Amino acid sequence: MASEIDHPQSWYAATAHHLPPCPALAGTVKADVCVIGGGYTGLSAALHMAEAGLDVVLLEAARLGSGASGRNGGQIHSGQRRDQDWLESHVGLDDAKALWRLAEDAKAFLHALITRHRIDCDVRPGLIVADHKPAYVAHSHAYARRLREVYGYPHATPLSREELRELVGTDVYHGGMIDHGAGHLHPLNLALGLARAAQGAGARLFEQSRALRIEEGAKVRVVTAQGAVEADWVLECGDGLQDGLDRRVDNYVMPIANYIAATEPLGARARDIIANDAAVADSRFVVNYYRLSGDGRLLFGGGESYTRRLRPNPGAFVRPYMLRIFPQLADVRIDYGWGGILGITMTRMPFVRRLSPRVLTAAGYSGQGVMLAPYFGKLLGEAVKGQLGEFDLLERLPVPAFPGGPLMRWPLLVAGLSYYALRDRL
Repeated sequence: MASEIDHPQSWYAATAHHLPPCPALAGTVKADVCVIGGGYTGLSAALHMAEAGLDVVLLEAARLGSGASGRNGGQIHSGQRRDQDWLESHVGLDDAKALWRLAEDAKAFLHALITRHRIDCDVRPGLIVADHKPAYVAHSHAYARRLREVYGYPHATPLSREELRELVGTDVYHGGMIDHGAGHLHPLNLALGLARAAQGAGARLFEQSRALRIEEGAKVRVVTAQGAVEADWVLECGDGLQDGLDRRVDNYVMPIANYIAATEPLGARARDIIANDAAVADSRFVVNYYRLSGDGRLLFGGGESYTRRLRPNPGAFVRPYMLRIFPQLADVRIDYGWGGILGITMTRMPFVRRLSPRVLTAAGYSGQGVMLAPYFGKLLGEAVKGQLGEFDLLERLPVPAFPGGPLMRWPLLVAGLSYYALRDRL
């Protein structure tokens, strides 16, 4: 079994534009900024600070892009992890609108990054939100209209049950909407493209260099097994995989495991599964999410486990979830199965904070990281340079600590998540 910190035997790894290995940190080095974590947030922060002339060192515990950034479903959503209705009720209409604009800026920024750095990551348009309960459809249709009327977003279109069935080859959904402004991509190639760009800008990237502790004094010192980085600033960008490094983050961000299976190429059957090549995410709390790969496989994500270790046979674990949606694929072989660790928060909103005057973090994307994390990396870099406008907006997000702190968050959260998972089945 691949560990949660190596590139797994995934379809992504099999089709990646791999980088030569980076060295492990050895001895003490000095830098303006030390970035912890080689995923979207850390790589984007390193890229943009290096382009601004700062001396940047990035520490990755395993391989660049080997965490959630190289394992996720590749879906580019619109907005935040919680919808605008929830945001309006929790932060007010003005901040809800500001957060929508920020997310749209993040989406545009992602596409601009891909274009500017010529990152070959198979970007394709369209994302369908499919309702698994009849009672949800009216809300989805009203929400699409509200995005148009209140937020000036014309790309979300309601779908009836019949319209959705024409696009997705299953009878389990009752309607939903399609977001033509969203989409999907190859997530590992995005991460590796950002790493190439950061190297080209002059950032020093180290692999197999897990941060073990952070010592704050006149400088901030990040210690690894073989060396240390002394810097003016530290950016903690490890998300769920940095669990245990800093209690100030652990109190708010918890790692969970999620799983994806890739079928054999479906050939002509692929268009019977998703007719328009959009990605799909359904309305379950433990969401099913899926899309077609460039070579016609179904990449299907489903199921979670609330432990720090990945399941030994993720393809077999995901297969029943896939067959509940597409029973006609019972004869189809699973060629790849893999899992990954992501960070979630109590409210599913990202945890963006100044942990101390010289230590910043952005984590807990709760499944929304493809679109948000590269932009948040840029925002962390801007905060280092004293530009705090959108950073301050994100600091105002309601992200309470997990009850009981790191020791008790597991049993309490598992109980809560199990309840919502049960509701999915009722």
